[in-house]
Amino acid sequence: MVFGRLSLLLRNVNTSLSVYNTLIASVLLIIYIACYNFNMLPTKYRLKKKSAFHATYKTGKSFHKNGLTAFCGKVKSDEQKDFSTKIGFVVSKKVHKRAVKRNRMKRLMRESMRLYIKSYNNEFNSNYLSIIFTGSTKLLDKDFKFINKCLNEIMGMIQND
Repeated sequence: MVFGRLSLLLRNVNTSLSVYNTLIASVLLIIYIACYNFNMLPTKYRLKKKSAFHATYKTGKSFHKNGLTAFCGKVKSDEQKDFSTKIGFVVSKKVHKRAVKRNRMKRLMRESMRLYIKSYNNEFNSNYLSIIFTGSTKLLDKDFKFINKCLNEIMGMIQND
């Protein structure tokens, strides 16, 4: 996505620009790319693989709060204490048929988790290897404050477990 925007910006740059103007355009482009990735969940916290999702669901440890469910994976062993906890977000098609609604719920959960991690100075660590947050129909028309409050309460339950 960034590279698509990059190519659009480069197409707009006239080939007859001086070296100075080209340098300014490249600096602005670097700033744009840095700002674009600033508000994302850090890569080291993302749960990506299908097998990791299945393994997390198999453990059976879950926490619920107002339509938000957290499934926790295996408890970390002594050698794994330094590994960061991987986090995934799921909203089923059963919740709503429109992908726009499901993606909005996932975005709100992801942003809430990003802010939660940021409050730990990006050094968040849990007792579990992975956590999956699942949204239900109760969260469909809720705002960010409600989802943030639910996620923080669930994270409190997970940390106290």
